Amino acid sequence: MAATPHPTSAHWGSYRVEVENDRVVGVRPDPEDPAPAPVMGNTPRAQHHRTRVARPAVRRRWLEHGPGPDPLRGAPEDAYVEVEWSTVLDLLAGELDRVRTEHGNTAIYGGSYGWGSAGRIHHAQSQLHRFLNTIGGYTRSRTTYSHGALEVLFPRIIGTPAANRLLSRVPSWERIREHTELLVSFGGLRVSNTWTTSGGRAAQTAGPAMRAASDSGVEFVSVSPLRDDTAAEVGSAWVSLRPGTDTAVMLALMHVLFSEGLADTAFLDRYTVGADRLRAYVTGVRDERGGPGGVERSPEWAERVSGVPAADLRTLARRMAGKRTLVNVGWSVQRARYGEQPLWAGLALACCLGQVGLPGAGFASGYGSMGNYGGGATPLGLPRMPQGNNPVDSFIPVAKVSDMLLHPGQPYDYDGERRSYPDIRLVYWAGGNPFHHHQDLARLTRAFGRPDTVVVHETHWTATARHADVVIPATTALERDDMAASHGDLALRAMPRAVSPHGLARDEYDTYTDLAERLGVREEFTEGRSSRDWTRVAYERWRALLARRDLEVPGFDEFWERGRIEMPARVEDDTHMGEFRRDPEANALRTPSGRIELYSETIASFGYEDCPGHPVWLAGPAATVGDGVDRAPDGGDRPLVLIANQPSGRLHSQQDMGGYSTSQKVGGRAPLRMHPRDAEAAGVAAGDVVRVQGPSGSCLAGLVVSDALRPGVVQLSTGAWYDPSGADVTCAHGNPNALAEDVGTSSLAQGCTGQLVRVRVEPHEGAPPRMRAFDPPEGVRPLGD
Repeated sequence: MAATPHPTSAHWGSYRVEVENDRVVGVRPDPEDPAPAPVMGNTPRAQHHRTRVARPAVRRRWLEHGPGPDPLRGAPEDAYVEVEWSTVLDLLAGELDRVRTEHGNTAIYGGSYGWGSAGRIHHAQSQLHRFLNTIGGYTRSRTTYSHGALEVLFPRIIGTPAANRLLSRVPSWERIREHTELLVSFGGLRVSNTWTTSGGRAAQTAGPAMRAASDSGVEFVSVSPLRDDTAAEVGSAWVSLRPGTDTAVMLALMHVLFSEGLADTAFLDRYTVGADRLRAYVTGVRDERGGPGGVERSPEWAERVSGVPAADLRTLARRMAGKRTLVNVGWSVQRARYGEQPLWAGLALACCLGQVGLPGAGFASGYGSMGNYGGGATPLGLPRMPQGNNPVDSFIPVAKVSDMLLHPGQPYDYDGERRSYPDIRLVYWAGGNPFHHHQDLARLTRAFGRPDTVVVHETHWTATARHADVVIPATTALERDDMAASHGDLALRAMPRAVSPHGLARDEYDTYTDLAERLGVREEFTEGRSSRDWTRVAYERWRALLARRDLEVPGFDEFWERGRIEMPARVEDDTHMGEFRRDPEANALRTPSGRIELYSETIASFGYEDCPGHPVWLAGPAATVGDGVDRAPDGGDRPLVLIANQPSGRLHSQQDMGGYSTSQKVGGRAPLRMHPRDAEAAGVAAGDVVRVQGPSGSCLAGLVVSDALRPGVVQLSTGAWYDPSGADVTCAHGNPNALAEDVGTSSLAQGCTGQLVRVRVEPHEGAPPRMRAFDPPEGVRPLGD
């Protein structure tokens, strides 16, 4: 019997799964996709893997001793008891009611960070937040691990509407091909990052669009420690710099523009405030606080800091001034200490060129970071599951979760406010894996030991599930009906169920419905609808919105039968901030000055030493490598900088056991890339198991030797499932977050800083420990392969 193909969508695009005897046996690309992502190859093995959560499970110590802090939560030897659905629902409903009655809803942290499914209805974050809002609210998170610094900084310096458009309404790749002459990207333009969008994408267009732009004459410059951060097909020039020194390079480029009369002073005078302060800082007239006698941020100074030759910086600055130039700062660059500074400096550099608001020019942050950035916009929105309103006014920046759990009541700074962490008694997580996103995993484990109860909805036994007291088995996207589309997408696609649920897994909507029943709010949560009803209602509400704009799409039944409809009202913008450039008075920005704030009186008034009032050079822990320093700032012998970028074999940590992800591992461990010179100095060779030591812990990895990265730099992508089973290492599998410190970008944004970490690499002595990341915990009977 031939396998039957079923259309589906995931965060890495649309494709077909081949099903035989109710099992996924293969995948094939969507025929409409010009460049399908190979990540789909993970699906068959992951769908039926032995790490699938097959039954409700309760942690034995919690079941025997009741709710309360437990330092052994998440220990490798932790055991679980599989229970009936009625039992787990009664236990969970009782615990939710106890916490909200005794401590208030502020004591519940709704920690879902999304990414569980690309579906518009079975979206884990939306489902959880709707449920928690229905039972009285919860403490929430703000910003993202990807671009938290941008989300806080840019509303201050260009206003919230323009900042939102910077993430959603930038020139498309087609417009870049038409208008741009030179694209200078700090952090590269990694094609594998563009395979991912939050709601999937009907077709992978970013990679082909980059190549088309290059073929049409657009020149690319990739400023990165990694040569292959930009695809070789676009013919990009490589500016190799030391990690974490992007701001120094940008300041030196501005120095050339100012000193050689190439800066567009007319633009600076009309459209910005603070250019005089910035110029005085760059030329050394003033220091970062406005006092006399600063350091001249010349190309020679930048060469000492960044390793980029001064002559190359001068040449690049002149090229940028002579062409229509787009300055792109990738999301990765801000994920480091003082991550606000390269963002602010990148915008200031674009302003000095005077090209902000011109078609295909100016400033951007996200090309090469996600697939829908530069892929058009859908300003009329998409079908969605309504979340309701949260009556609890309590939040944290998303990357401060360990601090919150470890230090309830402790004050901290954030965006000009002095806030305090709430006292969280119950953590409810669905659709995300903080043991992938967060830093200092040993500390995160201690933090997860502090609440009374941790609840996790999961498809697989991830590290987060292993730190839970109550584990709810959830269906995957292949086991339910849904529909998919991302912002700016080409089409809305149906996602019909392809296989039966694994074991006793259930749709999360049905789990929340039963919990709502026990808590007396079933009608408020469901509004009398099943999840299938909500799929229809969400679609028809969207259809009615389109009709008010004289746009017609078929009814739900016809859409479902067809399986796909082209996206109406989709637009491709020529420029960002074009209206402001045409008339800065009539289209003033939502900033105190109405203009771009190269110097912000508001931010300066906060008095943050780690984020003053204009872009400055602040040397992070990684930035000193190669500048006459061979030891870490804390005195440790860690002479290398590790770049923890996004993996090309999977999305985040999803489906790490899949075939495509596994094919990239070395001896079953995450691959660490190292320059030949550094490998020789460390006494290691390709294929070796190496020990990587950082300031917060250590991990093992399999060595790959490559000259595609500059000397002094090693690269270990995120996403290897956290495995603390080794006696002498924090992670036996190769998760770089076991190495990195848990500190924020600055007091302003408190963003994630997991991209760069100082490390030492050495041979692993003795037999490496057996990895247990993909072994279900004790007490769990696996159903998968």
